[in-house]
Amino acid sequence: MTPHTDGPGAAGRVLVASDLDRTLIYSAAALELTMPDPRAPRLLCVETYEHKPLSFMTEEASGLLAALAARALFVPATTRTPEQYRRIRLPGPPPRYAVCANGGRLLVDGKSDPEWRERVRERLTECAPLEQVRARMLRRAGAEWLLKERIADGLFAYLVVERSLLPETWVKELAAWAGPQGWNVSLQGRKIYAVPQPLTKSAAVAEVARRTGSTLTFAAGDSLLDADLLSAADVAWRPAHGELADSGWQLPHVRVVPERGVLAGETVLRRMSAALAQPHGATEGG
Repeated sequence: MTPHTDGPGAAGRVLVASDLDRTLIYSAAALELTMPDPRAPRLLCVETYEHKPLSFMTEEASGLLAALAARALFVPATTRTPEQYRRIRLPGPPPRYAVCANGGRLLVDGKSDPEWRERVRERLTECAPLEQVRARMLRRAGAEWLLKERIADGLFAYLVVERSLLPETWVKELAAWAGPQGWNVSLQGRKIYAVPQPLTKSAAVAEVARRTGSTLTFAAGDSLLDADLLSAADVAWRPAHGELADSGWQLPHVRVVPERGVLAGETVLRRMSAALAQPHGATEGG
């Protein structure tokens, strides 16, 4: 396939790939507005669901993202399905490329790329079938804490749980079983994900870089499902909250912003913008 070289993302330009939920956008429960009310940042709603506001970013972060997307190729990289992703209205023009379903779907101008979808299907033959993993999750789940279960785009499974009632060791036990089956487990907010190991955001982002001729990649994320994305980037950032923070996960090229909640998203964008202004994307102290 001939690489696209028009506009942001042309050869030599920077590709910025970022997780969305709890990295750039936040539910009301995840905002962590701990400052006095008069000092709370102004918020912009970027997602509604069933006629109700669902996800937010600060107004300052909104401006930073729009400016960043005008200077680099911005690629949302999310575990959301395409349908869930399309509910979000980020500032600026719609991104040409978006990674959905944790790398299972590559959207190009809003449409799923069939070539990428077929390559994903081939890779998933390397691990245990989805139904086997789903059955294990449901068989071990407790009725007192399981709220609902879902299959995402026919690719992976997740449970929505009551965190206060979830046994402390349940996720670790599932992960210990799932690993040898070729699956990863991640706890994000109220959701427990089981995702095939070949299904990665980094692989889909690498495909976007190949198609666009991008030579430098920035990335951001907060969960264990973002670890491969951050690992593969040239420079990356993570907030002081989330699974990666809780586990102490770190690499030399991954910068940690000190903020938690919605202000972390703003700081990530500010530091990405500063790095973009420097030669070769260098950063000074993160």
